[in-house]
Amino acid sequence: MSHQDVLARPDPLSDQGASLLLDLDGTIAPIMPRPHDVVPSPARTALMRALRERFGGRLAIVSGRTIAEVDRVLQGAVVAVAGVHGLERRTADGRLERAHPDPALDIVRAELPKLLARFPDLITEDKGLSVTIHFRSAPEAASTVNAFARDIVDRTDLVLQPGDTVAELRGPGAGKGAAIRAFMHEAPFVGARPIYLGDDQTDEDGFAAVGALGGVGVLVGPPRPTAATRRLANVDAVMDWLSAAMSGNMAT
Repeated sequence: MSHQDVLARPDPLSDQGASLLLDLDGTIAPIMPRPHDVVPSPARTALMRALRERFGGRLAIVSGRTIAEVDRVLQGAVVAVAGVHGLERRTADGRLERAHPDPALDIVRAELPKLLARFPDLITEDKGLSVTIHFRSAPEAASTVNAFARDIVDRTDLVLQPGDTVAELRGPGAGKGAAIRAFMHEAPFVGARPIYLGDDQTDEDGFAAVGALGGVGVLVGPPRPTAATRRLANVDAVMDWLSAAMSGNMAT
Protein backbone atom coordinates (compact mmCIF):
# COMPACT_ATOMS: atom_id res chain seq x y z
CA MET A 1 0.00 0.00 0.00
CA SER A 2 1.25 3.48 -0.81
CA HIS A 3 1.78 6.02 1.94
CA GLN A 4 -1.39 7.39 3.48
CA ASP A 5 -1.53 10.16 6.04
CA VAL A 6 -4.54 8.51 7.65
CA LEU A 7 -5.41 4.85 7.91
CA ALA A 8 -8.77 4.16 9.48
CA ARG A 9 -8.98 2.86 13.02
CA PRO A 10 -9.74 -0.88 13.03
CA ASP A 11 -13.31 -1.93 13.64
CA PRO A 12 -14.26 -2.95 17.18
CA LEU A 13 -12.58 -6.25 17.91
CA SER A 14 -14.77 -9.32 17.52
CA ASP A 15 -14.03 -12.87 18.57
CA GLN A 16 -16.46 -14.18 15.97
CA GLY A 17 -14.33 -16.08 13.43
CA ALA A 18 -11.18 -14.06 14.12
CA SER A 19 -7.65 -14.86 15.25
CA LEU A 20 -5.53 -12.24 17.00
CA LEU A 21 -1.78 -12.05 16.39
CA LEU A 22 0.30 -9.42 18.14
CA ASP A 23 3.82 -8.09 18.01
CA LEU A 24 5.18 -7.29 21.47
CA ASP A 25 7.54 -4.29 21.65
CA GLY A 26 5.94 -1.10 20.40
CA THR A 27 2.58 -2.83 20.11
CA ILE A 28 1.45 -4.13 23.51
CA ALA A 29 4.57 -3.10 25.44
CA PRO A 30 6.42 0.23 25.28
CA ILE A 31 9.73 0.60 23.47
CA MET A 32 12.46 0.95 26.09
CA PRO A 33 16.17 1.81 25.80
CA ARG A 34 17.21 -1.75 26.70
CA PRO A 35 15.24 -4.97 26.04
CA HIS A 36 15.33 -5.96 29.71
CA ASP A 37 13.83 -2.62 30.72
CA VAL A 38 10.49 -4.00 29.52
CA VAL A 39 9.03 -5.71 32.57
CA PRO A 40 5.85 -7.68 33.26
CA SER A 41 2.64 -5.75 33.79
CA PRO A 42 -0.13 -7.42 35.81
CA ALA A 43 -2.79 -5.58 33.80
CA ARG A 44 -1.27 -6.61 30.46
CA THR A 45 -0.84 -10.20 31.61
CA ALA A 46 -4.46 -10.35 32.79
CA LEU A 47 -5.68 -8.93 29.48
CA MET A 48 -3.67 -11.48 27.46
CA ARG A 49 -5.10 -14.33 29.52
CA ALA A 50 -8.63 -12.98 29.08
CA LEU A 51 -8.19 -12.57 25.32
CA ARG A 52 -6.75 -16.05 24.97
CA GLU A 53 -9.84 -17.48 26.68
CA ARG A 54 -12.27 -15.23 24.78
CA PHE A 55 -10.76 -16.20 21.43
CA GLY A 56 -10.71 -19.91 22.18
CA GLY A 57 -6.92 -19.99 22.17
CA ARG A 58 -6.67 -18.06 18.85
CA LEU A 59 -4.14 -15.59 20.27
CA ALA A 60 -0.47 -15.58 19.28
CA ILE A 61 2.53 -13.34 19.85
CA VAL A 62 4.82 -12.83 16.84
CA SER A 63 7.97 -11.09 18.05
CA GLY A 64 11.61 -10.45 17.42
CA ARG A 65 12.28 -11.45 21.02
CA THR A 66 13.03 -15.04 21.95
CA ILE A 67 10.15 -17.15 23.20
CA ALA A 68 11.79 -17.15 26.63
CA GLU A 69 11.79 -13.33 26.65
CA VAL A 70 8.16 -13.17 25.53
CA ASP A 71 7.27 -15.54 28.36
CA ARG A 72 9.18 -13.35 30.83
CA VAL A 73 7.39 -10.16 29.76
CA LEU A 74 3.93 -11.75 29.48
CA GLN A 75 4.41 -14.14 32.41
CA GLY A 76 3.52 -17.12 30.24
CA ALA A 77 0.04 -15.81 29.49
CA VAL A 78 0.19 -16.72 25.78
CA VAL A 79 1.08 -20.23 24.63
CA ALA A 80 1.31 -19.69 20.86
CA VAL A 81 4.47 -17.63 20.30
CA ALA A 82 6.78 -17.05 17.35
CA GLY A 83 10.16 -15.74 18.46
CA VAL A 84 13.24 -14.31 16.73
CA HIS A 85 11.03 -13.20 13.83
CA GLY A 86 9.79 -16.74 13.26
CA LEU A 87 13.04 -18.71 13.58
CA GLU A 88 11.52 -20.36 16.65
CA ARG A 89 7.84 -21.08 17.19
CA ARG A 90 5.70 -22.67 19.89
CA THR A 91 2.33 -23.92 18.73
CA ALA A 92 -0.94 -23.53 20.61
CA ASP A 93 -0.56 -27.07 21.92
CA GLY A 94 2.93 -26.35 23.22
CA ARG A 95 5.02 -28.01 20.51
CA LEU A 96 8.33 -26.20 19.92
CA GLU A 97 9.98 -25.70 16.51
CA ARG A 98 13.39 -24.07 16.24
CA ALA A 99 15.84 -23.44 13.41
CA HIS A 100 19.46 -24.50 13.78
CA PRO A 101 21.82 -21.66 14.75
CA ASP A 102 23.80 -20.42 11.77
CA PRO A 103 27.56 -20.92 12.31
CA ALA A 104 28.21 -17.55 10.64
CA LEU A 105 26.83 -15.84 13.75
CA ASP A 106 30.17 -16.66 15.37
CA ILE A 107 31.75 -14.16 12.96
CA VAL A 108 29.45 -11.46 14.33
CA ARG A 109 30.31 -12.39 17.89
CA ALA A 110 34.04 -12.34 17.12
CA GLU A 111 33.98 -8.94 15.41
CA LEU A 112 31.59 -7.12 17.74
CA PRO A 113 34.19 -6.15 20.39
CA LYS A 114 35.93 -3.74 17.99
CA LEU A 115 32.61 -2.02 17.26
CA LEU A 116 31.77 -1.81 20.96
CA ALA A 117 35.18 -0.34 21.70
CA ARG A 118 34.34 2.58 19.40
CA PHE A 119 30.77 2.99 20.63
CA PRO A 120 30.44 1.72 24.23
CA ASP A 121 26.81 2.90 24.47
CA LEU A 122 25.67 0.32 21.94
CA ILE A 123 23.54 -2.47 23.37
CA THR A 124 23.97 -5.96 21.97
CA GLU A 125 21.63 -8.90 22.34
CA ASP A 126 22.59 -12.48 21.49
CA LYS A 127 19.41 -14.48 20.89
CA GLY A 128 21.19 -17.66 19.83
CA LEU A 129 19.57 -17.56 16.39
CA SER A 130 20.47 -13.92 15.80
CA VAL A 131 22.67 -11.15 17.14
CA THR A 132 21.18 -7.69 17.56
CA ILE A 133 22.92 -4.32 17.85
CA HIS A 134 20.72 -1.59 19.32
CA PHE A 135 21.82 1.99 18.63
CA ARG A 136 18.87 3.91 20.07
CA SER A 137 21.20 5.11 22.86
CA ALA A 138 24.03 5.84 20.41
CA PRO A 139 22.43 7.42 17.31
CA GLU A 140 25.81 8.70 16.16
CA ALA A 141 26.80 5.06 15.54
CA ALA A 142 23.94 4.33 13.11
CA SER A 143 25.89 4.51 9.85
CA THR A 144 28.84 2.57 11.28
CA VAL A 145 26.60 -0.16 12.71
CA ASN A 146 24.71 -0.53 9.46
CA ALA A 147 27.94 -0.69 7.48
CA PHE A 148 29.27 -3.33 9.89
CA ALA A 149 26.13 -5.40 9.41
CA ARG A 150 26.10 -5.06 5.61
CA ASP A 151 29.75 -6.09 5.42
CA ILE A 152 29.02 -9.30 7.33
CA VAL A 153 25.96 -10.03 5.17
CA ASP A 154 28.16 -9.65 2.07
CA ARG A 155 30.59 -12.25 3.47
CA THR A 156 28.10 -14.79 4.83
CA ASP A 157 24.62 -16.21 4.32
CA LEU A 158 23.27 -14.17 7.22
CA VAL A 159 20.25 -11.91 6.71
CA LEU A 160 20.00 -8.29 7.88
CA GLN A 161 16.62 -8.00 9.59
CA PRO A 162 15.22 -4.46 9.21
CA GLY A 163 14.19 -2.68 12.37
CA ASP A 164 13.94 0.64 14.17
CA THR A 165 17.34 1.88 15.47
CA VAL A 166 18.60 -1.68 15.38
CA ALA A 167 20.69 -3.92 13.15
CA GLU A 168 19.91 -7.59 13.58
CA LEU A 169 21.87 -10.33 11.88
CA ARG A 170 20.01 -13.62 11.70
CA GLY A 171 20.18 -16.89 9.88
CA PRO A 172 18.06 -17.35 6.75
CA GLY A 173 14.68 -18.94 7.22
CA ALA A 174 11.16 -18.24 8.36
CA GLY A 175 10.07 -14.67 8.95
CA LYS A 176 7.03 -13.24 10.69
CA GLY A 177 4.86 -13.84 7.63
CA ALA A 178 5.81 -17.51 7.49
CA ALA A 179 5.16 -17.87 11.22
CA ILE A 180 1.70 -16.34 10.83
CA ARG A 181 0.89 -18.64 7.91
CA ALA A 182 2.01 -21.63 9.97
CA PHE A 183 -0.24 -20.66 12.88
CA MET A 184 -3.17 -20.12 10.53
CA HIS A 185 -2.87 -23.67 9.19
CA GLU A 186 -3.07 -25.18 12.68
CA ALA A 187 -5.76 -25.60 15.32
CA PRO A 188 -7.27 -23.53 16.78
CA PHE A 189 -6.42 -20.80 14.24
CA VAL A 190 -7.32 -22.63 11.04
CA GLY A 191 -10.36 -21.20 9.27
CA ALA A 192 -10.37 -17.94 11.27
CA ARG A 193 -9.65 -14.47 9.90
CA PRO A 194 -6.23 -13.21 11.06
CA ILE A 195 -5.80 -9.76 12.59
CA TYR A 196 -2.16 -8.77 13.05
CA LEU A 197 -0.88 -5.73 14.97
CA GLY A 198 2.71 -4.52 14.66
CA ASP A 199 4.70 -1.31 14.74
CA ASP A 200 7.84 -1.37 12.60
CA GLN A 201 9.50 -2.66 9.43
CA THR A 202 9.90 -6.15 10.90
CA ASP A 203 6.10 -6.41 10.81
CA GLU A 204 5.58 -5.65 7.12
CA ASP A 205 6.05 -9.32 6.24
CA GLY A 206 3.27 -10.11 8.72
CA PHE A 207 0.94 -7.45 7.30
CA ALA A 208 1.43 -8.87 3.81
CA ALA A 209 0.75 -12.39 5.05
CA VAL A 210 -2.54 -11.56 6.76
CA GLY A 211 -3.63 -9.50 3.77
CA ALA A 212 -3.10 -12.48 1.49
CA LEU A 213 -5.14 -14.59 3.91
CA GLY A 214 -8.06 -12.15 3.81
CA GLY A 215 -7.20 -10.66 7.19
CA VAL A 216 -6.38 -7.23 8.56
CA GLY A 217 -3.00 -5.67 9.28
CA VAL A 218 -2.98 -2.89 11.88
CA LEU A 219 -0.01 -0.52 12.01
CA VAL A 220 0.79 0.84 15.46
CA GLY A 221 2.44 4.25 15.46
CA PRO A 222 2.82 7.23 13.12
CA PRO A 223 1.71 7.00 9.47
CA ARG A 224 4.26 5.59 7.02
CA PRO A 225 4.26 3.48 3.86
CA THR A 226 2.88 0.10 4.92
CA ALA A 227 1.04 -3.03 3.84
CA ALA A 228 -1.29 -2.56 6.83
CA THR A 229 -4.81 -1.32 6.13
CA ARG A 230 -5.69 0.06 9.58
CA ARG A 231 -3.78 2.03 12.21
CA LEU A 232 -3.71 2.70 15.94
CA ALA A 233 -1.67 5.60 17.29
CA ASN A 234 0.39 3.94 20.01
CA VAL A 235 0.59 1.21 22.65
CA ASP A 236 -2.04 2.91 24.82
CA ALA A 237 -4.47 2.96 21.88
CA VAL A 238 -3.83 -0.73 21.29
CA MET A 239 -4.46 -1.61 24.91
CA ASP A 240 -7.65 0.46 24.93
CA TRP A 241 -8.84 -1.28 21.74
CA LEU A 242 -8.07 -4.73 23.15
CA SER A 243 -9.58 -3.89 26.55
CA ALA A 244 -12.81 -2.75 24.92
CA ALA A 245 -13.17 -6.27 23.59
CA MET A 246 -13.21 -7.58 27.14
CA SER A 247 -15.62 -4.99 28.52
CA GLY A 248 -18.69 -6.17 26.66
CA ASN A 249 -18.13 -3.90 23.66
CA MET A 250 -17.27 -6.59 21.13
CA ALA A 251 -18.79 -6.31 17.70
CA THR A 252 -20.97 -9.21 16.62
